[in-house]
Amino acid sequence: MAGEGGILEPQSPFRFFVGVDWASEEHMASVLDATRREIDKKVYAHSGNGLNHLADRLTELSEGNPGTVAVGIETPHGAVVETLVERGFAVYSLNPKQMDRFRDRHCVSGAKDDSRDAYVIADALATDIHKFHRVQLDGPRIIRLRQLCRSEEEIKKSQRQAGNQLRELLNRFFPQILSLCPSVDEPWVWDLLEKAPLPDQAAKLPAARIQRILSNHRIRRIDGKQVREILQSAPLRLAPGGAEAASEHALMLLPQLRLYHGLLKQVANRIESVLDEISTDEQTIEHRDANLLRSLPGVGRCVAATMLAEASQALAERDYHALRSYAGVAPITRRSGKRQSVMMRQSCNERLRNAFYHWARVSAQNDPRSKLHYANLRAKGHTHGRSLRGVADRLLSVLFAMLRAGVPYDASRRMTAATPT
Repeated sequence: MAGEGGILEPQSPFRFFVGVDWASEEHMASVLDATRREIDKKVYAHSGNGLNHLADRLTELSEGNPGTVAVGIETPHGAVVETLVERGFAVYSLNPKQMDRFRDRHCVSGAKDDSRDAYVIADALATDIHKFHRVQLDGPRIIRLRQLCRSEEEIKKSQRQAGNQLRELLNRFFPQILSLCPSVDEPWVWDLLEKAPLPDQAAKLPAARIQRILSNHRIRRIDGKQVREILQSAPLRLAPGGAEAASEHALMLLPQLRLYHGLLKQVANRIESVLDEISTDEQTIEHRDANLLRSLPGVGRCVAATMLAEASQALAERDYHALRSYAGVAPITRRSGKRQSVMMRQSCNERLRNAFYHWARVSAQNDPRSKLHYANLRAKGHTHGRSLRGVADRLLSVLFAMLRAGVPYDASRRMTAATPT
C-alpha cells in the first residue's frame, strides 16, 4: 500500500518496481526504487539471451533477492512473463485500458512512447499494486490444454471460411446440394460432389450409387432415391463455361475441408486425453476440480477444457466474483443521479463467454432446474441471451459451492434446496 505522497509504506515486501513495455522484437524496462525514483532503464532483445540479461540485471539490482522485485506488464502470458516468474520475480499484469488511464497521470496529450510507458507501468505498480493482477504460472497440462483449445478454435475458423467459400460457389451453379446440406460441412456431401461436380452429371447418378455414399457415412435421415430426386431438379442456366469454372474451384476446396475435418478430430481426441490425465492425477489440485466440473449438467469436453484452460487461476483461488466477471456473466450497473441502467458486460474473455453460453444453453435443455430458471427469466421479459446468462450465473454459484465442499454434482440435493418449504 502507498502512503502519503505515493511513497511506499515500509511493510511492503517489494523494494523495486519494474515496468516492461513489451513488443515483438525488443522490450523496454524501467526500474524504480521504493521512493519511485528511476534507477535503471534499458532495452532488451526478445531472445533467450535478451530475457536472461533482463532477469540477471534485476537479480543484480535486488542483490540476489528476486522476491523484493515486482514487475508490471500488459500481458499475463508469454516468454517475458514466464522467464521472470521462473526466476522468482513477482509479475503483475494490467489491462491495456488501465494502462491508458495511468498514462493520463503523466501525459494528458495522449502521446505514446515506449520509454514513458515502461516508466508509467512501474510508477503505477508502486502506487496502485492492488489494482494489478498477480500472475501465477499454470501446470504443464493446463498450458497444453489451453494451446489445444486455441488451436481447435483457429482450425474451426479456417474450416468455416473454406465452407463459406464452397457454399457461395454452390449457390452460383449447384444449389441442389445446399438443399441437402445447407452448411456443406458433412463429408458425404463432399464425396457426392466429387462423384458428380456438375448438375447434369449429378442428375444421372443411380440411386444405388448415392445410397452407397450415404451408407458409408452412416446417413439415415435421407435415402438414395430422395437425394436423386433433388439432384434431378431443374439446374440454373449459366453462361457457357460458368458452371465448369465454379465446379473446378469447388473441387479445390474439398481437400482443405477434409484436412480441417481430420485435424479437428485429432485435436478433440488430444483434448479428451489431457482431460483424462488431469482427472486421474490425484497429485494435482486440477484433478479434483476437473472431476467436479465434469459432473455438472451441460459441461462436456469443450466447456470443461475451456474453463480449466482460461480460468485456472480463478478456479484454484475459488474466486467466484473474478470468474463471474471474467466470463461476462456479471452485468454492469451504471448510476448517475437518478438514472440507473444495467447492461451486459462487454469486457471479458470471449472464449469463456462462449463456453458459458453453451453450458447454459445445454443445461436449459436437459437440466430441469436450469430449464425452470430459464423459463422464469423469459416470462419476466428478458431476452434469450440475458436469460442464458442468468442460468450460467446460477450454475456458477453451484460450481463454487461444489469446489468448496469437494462434492460432485447431485441433482436431487439441488432440487431439494430449491423446493420452497
